[in-house]
Amino acid sequence: MTATNEPTTATATDPLTATPAPEPATPHTRPLSLLDFVDVPAGQSAQDAIARSTRVAQAADRLGYARYWISEHHSFAGLASSSPEILIAHLAGQTSGIRVGAAGIMLPNHSPLKVAEWFKTLEMLHPGRIDLGLGRAPGTDQLTAFALRRSREALSADDFPQQAGELLAFLSDTWPDDHPFKAVLATPVVDTSPELLMLGSSGWGSSFAAANGMTTVFAHHMAPELAVDALQAYRRNFRPGLVGDTPRVIISVLALATDDEDVAADFRAGWALQMRRIRSGDTTRPSAADIREFRLSEDFARIAPSLEGRVFAGPASDVAKGLTALADEAGADEITLVAPTPDLDAKLRSLELLAQEFGLVARG
Repeated sequence: MTATNEPTTATATDPLTATPAPEPATPHTRPLSLLDFVDVPAGQSAQDAIARSTRVAQAADRLGYARYWISEHHSFAGLASSSPEILIAHLAGQTSGIRVGAAGIMLPNHSPLKVAEWFKTLEMLHPGRIDLGLGRAPGTDQLTAFALRRSREALSADDFPQQAGELLAFLSDTWPDDHPFKAVLATPVVDTSPELLMLGSSGWGSSFAAANGMTTVFAHHMAPELAVDALQAYRRNFRPGLVGDTPRVIISVLALATDDEDVAADFRAGWALQMRRIRSGDTTRPSAADIREFRLSEDFARIAPSLEGRVFAGPASDVAKGLTALADEAGADEITLVAPTPDLDAKLRSLELLAQEFGLVARG
């Protein structure tokens, strides 16, 4: 397929079997999921980070959360999520019922065949529990993207629709008769496929998802001002396609439920400080002390109002009402919580409080 800057359909192949969509959600009964950057707070190690993530995933599994996703980021000193495909195998092995996956795999960084092999292997190990969220961005800076791809041509190519089409064909083992890759088999051969979703923080990803019958996942935590319009357009423009025949919307939102206002304020300040550090080229994650110092500064006082409607932190009932109102406006069927904080106890407690508010059914 010819590369294009406009969202378009993937190269035609036979449809994959889509995961059946749940019945439409009613207020305070939506499925909840989690997105994890695998943060490495200052003073901790990467091993500490994955141990924290394992505890959170196990808690989410017990409490009835639907999914646990790992992001893909490269050359970030404060994140341990450069290889989500490996972490997914670990976390799926440490849980029993929750779906585990990537949100996402940054497809331009990888060969579609290799992505298909990774996720078929994960399906072999954990059938029916694997999610494959696709991203169009590199998840890093341009120099690191070049180091990942080892090709100037690949770095400048805008061929995501072709890549996605090839990935679909490798996952489903279906190719047009005249395609040169028809003789290539993505192994292992398995009976199930990962659930395929399209990520985005602009209208492009949602438009691509709509054109190809895919579930769309919008990163409200990155672009709250674009989320509602993009998701409403997705529903208007959805066409049954290669992956599914029913529109489905997931929105990822910064949220932490707590009865301690200091914890809530630290969560808001922590996100603002992390974004400030990234913009300055500092990819480390702050410690709790760093966050508290920033929270009490005049700098934070000036920017705190801008976090309204972007970061939901406070009593569980208030957070649930805010999340439900946003999901209603955006037409979201499911909410993915984003809670990067060095305070592990607060994160675990938030999972419990929001599970109660949304009526999640515990496993086991």
